[in-house]
Amino acid sequence: MRRNLLMLVSPSGGVSSRLRPMGASGHAANDHASAHAHAHTPAHEHSPGLLLLICGPSGVGKTTIVHELIRRFGGLFSVSATTRQRSPQERDGIDYFFVDERTFQEWITEDRFLEHAQVFGRAWYGTPEAPVRAELAKGHLVVLDIDVQGADNVRKRIPEALAIFVLPPNEQELLKRLRARGREDEAAIERRFAESKLEIARAMQGQTFDAFVVNDTLPRATDEVSAIVAARLAKRD
Repeated sequence: MRRNLLMLVSPSGGVSSRLRPMGASGHAANDHASAHAHAHTPAHEHSPGLLLLICGPSGVGKTTIVHELIRRFGGLFSVSATTRQRSPQERDGIDYFFVDERTFQEWITEDRFLEHAQVFGRAWYGTPEAPVRAELAKGHLVVLDIDVQGADNVRKRIPEALAIFVLPPNEQELLKRLRARGREDEAAIERRFAESKLEIARAMQGQTFDAFVVNDTLPRATDEVSAIVAARLAKRD
């Protein structure tokens, strides 16, 4: 859903450096991140870099689109902290930082998050603010794979962020893609499908998103998102 570890990626797709804002154990992983945990940029100060928010329901293909954007443009991919249980396929510190509820609440109290939310009344997700702002100040492209509630909160603090919502061609195709992933039983798939429909409705009703892109075919959708990003980067330059 969201990502919060920053990885500097070259246009060729190779990882050239890595900044871990928080370690998998739940503590600051380096002095740079911890020293800047409270050195927030004012909420409406313009950033020379570009913060890109990619949103969409589970199974829509946004993760693949994000990886292709990083390959094309280079940039920093943000990996979230979460309190939810890790699935067998997920890697701590790569897919998410998996932390306990107590640690997450401590980070909220310490005002470490750019945004945080309890999703569907269950797990918490959050994006540490200091590493994101530090990379934007360097002029980097930073990408967040995030949900609608998180995008709303980020836009309040960084209104110049570019927000794109990826849609499935129809509900039947979305359900088919969720089943094709083979990660969950049918009850979990149906629950995720219902949550996805709510997420789409919230996105369509709000004012957060600059563009909606239908992922009917992945190459076409990726090209459309890339064109939107390229246009915004050109305006920045």
